[in-house]
Amino acid sequence: MKLAVFDFDSTLMDGETIEFLAEKIGIKKQIKEITEKAMKGEIDFFESLQYRVSLLKGLEVQTVNEICENLPEMNGAKETIAELKKMGYKVICFSGGFRNATEPFARRIGLDADFANILHTKNNILTGLVGGEMMFNCSKGDMLKRLQNILGVKAQDTLVVGDGANDLSMFRYASKKVAFCAKSILKAKANIVIDNKDLSLILEKIGV
Repeated sequence: MKLAVFDFDSTLMDGETIEFLAEKIGIKKQIKEITEKAMKGEIDFFESLQYRVSLLKGLEVQTVNEICENLPEMNGAKETIAELKKMGYKVICFSGGFRNATEPFARRIGLDADFANILHTKNNILTGLVGGEMMFNCSKGDMLKRLQNILGVKAQDTLVVGDGANDLSMFRYASKKVAFCAKSILKAKANIVIDNKDLSLILEKIGV
């Protein structure tokens, strides 16, 4: 068995989920600036996530889900996942974003599993709080190592793909480290760099 783990926002999905949500309430520019700093590693991911989600307080869950059901796929995403699965990979998504987005997306493009955070709600309204399994800079690496132990997959059979600083912790546990349209902090540690928005270019780089 082989394991392929993809970041979600700006990797499998063309954009940032939280910015699509923020646009609905007119704060996209404010959210975008914070997200950009977090992805560059300039500010702590956990703190930035908490703050950005707090700004979404009051948004209706139905609105969130409607937006998340219609997020755009990155060019080549579906084809790349299908090809990797033919090669014997389990294909999984790790997201510092939200299950509202990753769960329907995973069904749509054929992922084996998705791991993300959960937006806290009361009476079908966002409270501005968030919790879950992908809250910290180290979270993706920790989860990857646990999955490898469960599935019996070694680093040499692991492919990881991301674009930002919170994807860096995965690189330690994978032989194929892909920086996809990524920030400099991730490119510096990658052994595969793709600067065009087409995920199928990964297949060329790994010799498919």
